[in-house]
Amino acid sequence: MPSVRLKAFAKINMRLEILGKRADGYHELRTIFQTISLHDTVQLEAVRGDKVELVVEGDASLASEPTKGNLVRRAIEAARKELGWKRGIRATLTKRIPVGRGLGGGSSDAAAALIGMMRLARKQIPAERLIEIGSSLGADVPFFLHGGRALGVGRGDEIYPLPDGPHHTVLVVSPHDIGVRTVDAYGWLATRLTSRDKPPTIWSFCALCWSAQDVGLRNDFEAAVFPRHSRLRSIKRALLQRGAAEAMLAGSGSAVFALFRSPAMARRAAQGFPQDQVFICDTVSRGKYRLAQQG
Repeated sequence: MPSVRLKAFAKINMRLEILGKRADGYHELRTIFQTISLHDTVQLEAVRGDKVELVVEGDASLASEPTKGNLVRRAIEAARKELGWKRGIRATLTKRIPVGRGLGGGSSDAAAALIGMMRLARKQIPAERLIEIGSSLGADVPFFLHGGRALGVGRGDEIYPLPDGPHHTVLVVSPHDIGVRTVDAYGWLATRLTSRDKPPTIWSFCALCWSAQDVGLRNDFEAAVFPRHSRLRSIKRALLQRGAAEAMLAGSGSAVFALFRSPAMARRAAQGFPQDQVFICDTVSRGKYRLAQQG
């Protein structure tokens, strides 16, 4: 039976500005996404029958949960319907991206499952419809259908690919003892959204996006998350003290990432966090991302 195997890469947000709450209950944001080489693996195999089976490896907690709500399974079911796929699927999700740390692992897994189903079926879902399906699964999924570096607006699901930025070595620190739910982070941010200065115009933000140089990291969630989890602020400070060019909270947290000038510097800095998970990785260009998805 045919099978495909795909890497599902993590992301960082090089800039993340939260503008306010919309009438539909979601938040309006502007962000610059960037793929990094830390990745999960999604394997899909066509099997007899019409059932979808999902096995999760590498994360005991996730593996113990019912798979019905897992984004990979939901993506497979959506793609089967869209592609008219009648056979069963055996899916294996091997986790390396830590869950609930702001690195987009679940959304990336879903995007990989959508792409994998198209490869299995040897049939393409029209791009507009594919983005629509991705957005229905999660706000970050459309980005992972593009990869590389991209501007995200609206809920973050309206994606505009950008030229690749400078290559960076990235050190991700994932604290074992701290988790931040996205809904909580937005709740903590609410009072700041109503009292802060007017955000920069979309034109000034786009000027940052199209710059070929580093634009400087910014994450509005830091002002809400750091007062409640001071250790995350301490991790950021320690990364800067250990030679990082820049450091920032990843998404709504709780991972913190830093940009280094070389892998050797990142490896030395990683030794300062023995109690946490650390990952040394690189930024991934759109070209490399596409090659990885093509198999």
